[in-house]
Amino acid sequence: MTSSIQQLTLQDFLKCPNIEESPAWEFVEGQANQKPMPTAYHSILQKRLTAAIDLSNSPYEAFPELRCTLSNNSVVPDITVIHKSRIPVENTAVEGAPDWMIEILSPDQSTTKLIAKIQICLNEGTKLGWLIDPTEQLILILLPDGRISLLKNSDRLPVLPNIMLDLTAMQVFSWVRDR
Repeated sequence: MTSSIQQLTLQDFLKCPNIEESPAWEFVEGQANQKPMPTAYHSILQKRLTAAIDLSNSPYEAFPELRCTLSNNSVVPDITVIHKSRIPVENTAVEGAPDWMIEILSPDQSTTKLIAKIQICLNEGTKLGWLIDPTEQLILILLPDGRISLLKNSDRLPVLPNIMLDLTAMQVFSWVRDR
């Protein structure tokens, strides 16, 4: 596969042999694209957030780079949070949108394309989307009703109900500053 393939259906894309190679491939709005290789900051944030969510002792689990197959798209959020009852029994993708998705902006990624991807998932059932911008140290919060919030510093970050996790934007970004 090349870095971008056009004129595929979702079914054709899912049959491609290399979509799970690292970094994973996604199929969004009719185009297949390989995700960028993560930076160190990206990986630290992904690792720490996944652990923090999993340690919250909730009915949800967080997964790095877990494929979710939607009605017309196949996405691999940086962090996928799903209810434990939705974890696939087989070694397959999650059917449907994640309950909560977190994207971490890499230097060579398009902010608007990531927002569009989150909005696609929100339209298919995602309850909460975060877009983390490590360079600007901001976290964009997207909700299914179309509300968008830009959080920074001591702003408390929203999480799903039943997840006991109290985080501020400043705490999240301290994970890469205070290593």
